[in-house]
Amino acid sequence: MFSDRSSMAMSHNLHGTFISQKVNKIRWKPERIDEAHFFVTGSVDNEINKLTLWDLFENQEEEDIYPFTVSEFSYCGDVTEIKFLDYDHFACSSSSGSAHLMKVAISEVGQYSIENYTEWKDIHHFKNGESSPCTALATHENDVVTVGEDGRINVLTAQSADVVRSIDHADSCSIQCIIFLKHNEILTSNLRGQMKIWDLRSGNKPSGAFMLSGDQVTATYLTFHPTQRHIIIAGDELGALTTWDLRQNTYPVNVLNAHEGSIMEIQFHPDNPDNLLSCSSAGEIWHWFTKTKSRYPKKGEAPETNVWLAPENVKNKMDVLTLMPTLGKSINSLDLNRNKVICGCDNEAIYLINGITIQ
Repeated sequence: MFSDRSSMAMSHNLHGTFISQKVNKIRWKPERIDEAHFFVTGSVDNEINKLTLWDLFENQEEEDIYPFTVSEFSYCGDVTEIKFLDYDHFACSSSSGSAHLMKVAISEVGQYSIENYTEWKDIHHFKNGESSPCTALATHENDVVTVGEDGRINVLTAQSADVVRSIDHADSCSIQCIIFLKHNEILTSNLRGQMKIWDLRSGNKPSGAFMLSGDQVTATYLTFHPTQRHIIIAGDELGALTTWDLRQNTYPVNVLNAHEGSIMEIQFHPDNPDNLLSCSSAGEIWHWFTKTKSRYPKKGEAPETNVWLAPENVKNKMDVLTLMPTLGKSINSLDLNRNKVICGCDNEAIYLINGITIQ
């Protein structure tokens, strides 16, 4: 475990705000030039859940930083995922079996609101007709792909309210995670830890398959390296981070036993991929970064390879910093913009971690 290193001193500012609702997803709204200050949250475990647009206010006269509500949108079911497609549109999925394309609209007088742009209703359902939760979605430009507990894969596009394509029996059990590998290629992981690669241009069978581990451990989140998309990292229900090189995907490159609880989300810094963030159901949020390495290798030394591809002793090449004291409740979601991290938790609070050091 990394508990010894995760006790390093925190050099950033932490601001928490209680909002009286559990936050299952939280995402910065991307900006064209300026630093992000709007973000969206999706709630869970309410009779009527909400998508909420927030603005982060920094008081120049005081050190306090706090968000305030800009707009709310009532949402049917738990919000299971939020992904921005561009500066103004984001896709979200629901435990009710539907998915939506939402728009952050601005009026003539400068007021922001969340609007339902497109609804893909009841696209996940079981054989008996009951709604199946839509567990996750992935986006690539204007394309959206959803997966659910019904084992179905739906291909959507922002330009249409119709489903472009469905693979009805893609899996015999719940599909938990999905990411795009290429424009026409996706990777899914199911409840049994089976990882499957799908070519969306071909038939209804996966083009490749492998296991997360030999113990049928469930992957809880998938991500890819920003500059080397063949490097895939999976967080699982036992708190481990597993790395694959999809150029040779029979066995994982390395496995890091990390968090005490299930890993909820992981995210590389988009501009500095030597930095990775992870959060867990045990209430931990960690910053992983590569140890300082020589800029000028000695004569005869092998060139530096990506640290995540190190087959042995990868933990000795990484440092881990805890970004805030461990909470008693799950940290369900995180998002990173430059050196600002936001996270949403089961303790009905959202946190801003301001000024983290990017290595």
